Amino acid sequence: MHTLRVAFLMALLTVLLVLLGGFFGGQSGATMALIFAGVMNFFSYWFSDKMVLAMYRAREVTEAEAPELYSMVRRLAQQAGLPMPRVYIVPTDMPNAFATGRNPQHSAVAVTEGILRILNREELEGVIAHELGHIRNRDILISSIAATIAGAISYLAWMGQWSMMFGGFSNDDEDSPLGWIGALLAIIVMPIAATMVQMAISRSREFTADATAAQITRNPLGLANALRQLERAAEMVPAQVNPATSHMFIVNPLRGGQSFASLFSTHPPTEERIARLEAMARGRF
Repeated sequence: MHTLRVAFLMALLTVLLVLLGGFFGGQSGATMALIFAGVMNFFSYWFSDKMVLAMYRAREVTEAEAPELYSMVRRLAQQAGLPMPRVYIVPTDMPNAFATGRNPQHSAVAVTEGILRILNREELEGVIAHELGHIRNRDILISSIAATIAGAISYLAWMGQWSMMFGGFSNDDEDSPLGWIGALLAIIVMPIAATMVQMAISRSREFTADATAAQITRNPLGLANALRQLERAAEMVPAQVNPATSHMFIVNPLRGGQSFASLFSTHPPTEERIARLEAMARGRF
């Protein structure tokens, strides 16, 4: 169900991109939008891991430098049926973790100094298994592509805004039934819709990674307890992240509200994630 939902949402993002390109350039604009998205996805696929690791000054560690962490990652990777990822430590007190890499053969798991200080062994295993779940489920690639397409939509809307200010949005705008009103709505509504779809994809993948972590460790409560600890810590330790990468972390480093604001959250409510993991434990997962 989660896979079908993500496939639908990814298709919806592509449709929004093509429609927006069509508004401001007709058929050629839609084609150019697809090409633009393809180029951006290519660079995202090959270089996003290097960029995000450099952004957070993550340092790769060897088994000699971090023997307990390294052996934990290796054991859990074996249990997950994955190649050994590279292991990084991020020099920040913010307790969090993320995974990156274009595929399981070129993947990395990064944990912060803060998370190593506050979690016990079982909790840290749950967190690392969650990140390995993202790697096994190819979530990193999916999230990167979704973020890239959403970014392209926002960029096209920004370009359309300036196009309208300086002489029109399309050579065929006189024949468009929506005309200027439709273009104005597209500029305002489509970037918001694209962001909401991107966030929905991210939230769906978090639930799936939690379930995968429970399968890997056979201990859903380890991750549930870790999430509870991390949520409390996130309220106290200031976020030191780029909002564009917030979807990568195991808990949302940017605090958000409930109801309507939750539509723009990169993560589902932590309480709901914990409840699902505890239900797995009660079912003797």
